[in-house]
Amino acid sequence: MERQMEPEMETSTASSGDKVLSSISIKVLFFARARDLTGLSETPLVVPYGSTANYCLEALISKFPRLEEIHHCMVLALNEEYAAGSSTVKDNDELAIIPPISGG
Repeated sequence: MERQMEPEMETSTASSGDKVLSSISIKVLFFARARDLTGLSETPLVVPYGSTANYCLEALISKFPRLEEIHHCMVLALNEEYAAGSSTVKDNDELAIIPPISGG
């Protein structure tokens, strides 16, 4: 089984000497059409500390331009809960990209 390398976190040192995260890593899950458009079921994403779900989505569209096709009709879920685009992501969160699902 192939082992994936974890992205390194950027840190800075606060005046107190404590390390502070300046970037965080999240796991992004792609479902249905989003999976078809990216060719992946999941991917790690490193974003600046304090980023929102919308920021993450824009970063993903930059990385996977074909996601633009479903950009305005997808739903986001953060840690298995539907989330607003303004929700702040935290280190090790899981962001799911859920496109519209049709069926009969």
